[in-house]
Amino acid sequence: MNVPVFIARRYLLSKKSHNAINVISGISVCGVALATLALVCTLSVFNGFQDVVATFFTAFDPQLKITATTGKVFDASDRNIQAVRDLPEVAVFSQVLEDNAMVQYKDRQMMATIKGVEDNYEELTPIDSIFFGRGNPTLHDDVADYAIPGVELVSALNTGISFLDPLNVYAPKRGSKVNMANPTSSFCTEQLFSSGLVFAVNQQKYDASYIITSIQFARKLFQYENEVSSVALRLTSSAQVSKTKKKIQQLLGNGYKVQDRYEQQSDTFRIMKVEKLISYIFLTFILVIACFNVIGSLSMLIIDKRDDVVTLRNLGANDQLIRRIFLMEGWMISFVGAVVGIILGLLLCFIQQTFGILSLGGGSGAGFVVDAYPVSVHWQDIVLIFITVVVVGLLSVWYPVHYLSRQLLK
Repeated sequence: MNVPVFIARRYLLSKKSHNAINVISGISVCGVALATLALVCTLSVFNGFQDVVATFFTAFDPQLKITATTGKVFDASDRNIQAVRDLPEVAVFSQVLEDNAMVQYKDRQMMATIKGVEDNYEELTPIDSIFFGRGNPTLHDDVADYAIPGVELVSALNTGISFLDPLNVYAPKRGSKVNMANPTSSFCTEQLFSSGLVFAVNQQKYDASYIITSIQFARKLFQYENEVSSVALRLTSSAQVSKTKKKIQQLLGNGYKVQDRYEQQSDTFRIMKVEKLISYIFLTFILVIACFNVIGSLSMLIIDKRDDVVTLRNLGANDQLIRRIFLMEGWMISFVGAVVGIILGLLLCFIQQTFGILSLGGGSGAGFVVDAYPVSVHWQDIVLIFITVVVVGLLSVWYPVHYLSRQLLK
């Protein structure tokens, strides 16, 4: 039998001679539990927002994206690139060419990113889920090339979803200087017609600047032949993204960079991770403050149990054993608070995930993508929270117990 654990458990559960000690012990447990609950709920909400943002990118960004480490474009007929196409893990292989150009509609002009894709781009991602309108997703035919612009770009150019006049697209000619006498001669000019569709990713980076069109149009506008800016891949359902990414990177070498969806949007997810880390640090400080209640509870308990300490010493207990009893008492308060807080936090997350009780506010017309705070519980966060509470609880009572035991138990 572990004597310190047994006695500490009795001290925690039994009624003390002074009722205030019971009250303070209960407050200590509640304080630790509330801080733990706040950690569980806050980190889960950050995970929920991260998952929501990831779903937006899923419709626009491929599972894996291959780009050159130097330069804007590379030759898609490269032997290693073609070897990637033949990998059994690759279900869809699609070439992409994108670059900046100026777009003009009547008297309005905007800088835009022309994203030229192959005809199999609809097989790459569920991109049709972000299309709006009554048009056809076909991007070219024998007569013309067609555009699917972002919804904010359509608003800025005032074209409407189905525009009648074509978009005039201008890109500087490669390898030529601007002729100041006749500037228009230094630009390639092409026209894009309305497909009757627009896309909305709910991210300004895309909605305000991107135009999806055929790769044939992009090569003609930017004066390329076989070059691409990236190769987009969709993997088979049985393939693991991380392992396949590593395999492709080894096949291509250092001249190419292979990115998954999170790495393609590294800036966005890095900011979200920093925000989550800052919230974790601030809530940990609140947990430290809550642990001061544990110190007060232990101080009063040590005073209250002076007679018990004398009895234990008469039975042969040394100061180290006595300190371990009160240390175990403080640890049990932190442990119980951590368990209760995690259980309540998980319960609140389940209720929010199921019923969406806490809304973002503003009503249905406020423009939010989701009506209620999204929640996603990750087991790694729960383990981190539990370890944090236990470690903070141990560190917060170690010095006070040693100090008080020397001063009050002489």
